[in-house]
Amino acid sequence: MAADPRTLGPGTLTFLTERHLATLTTLRADGTPHVVPVGVTFDPDTATARVITSGTSAKARHVRDGQARVAVCQVDGRRWLTLEGTAVVKDDTASVADAVERYARRYKQPRENPARVVIEIAVDRVLGNA
Repeated sequence: MAADPRTLGPGTLTFLTERHLATLTTLRADGTPHVVPVGVTFDPDTATARVITSGTSAKARHVRDGQARVAVCQVDGRRWLTLEGTAVVKDDTASVADAVERYARRYKQPRENPARVVIEIAVDRVLGNA
């Protein structure tokens, strides 16, 4: 399945709200992939995926350094979904608070982190079998 992120079916949207971890792939400056486990949320109205992280993390640094093309992949048995898009790092209070609230609804309240930022991904491609 390759789909427009704004036209995902109900089963796919449910899969994106169930409690599953995902992997986030960013690119290092030399073009090699950096893959880490993350919690991710998806807003179907804006086709935006969000990952909260520390502002000092490698994933945030890669995006800030211009390696903005990323992929988030969630797997559960035979069901899987990859969200691809262009990422930006936001550190303003409103964006971080919104992302934390979304994360807490899907997973649990995250621990306090004064250096927290949110990686916002404008999803433009969806691949999967969900």
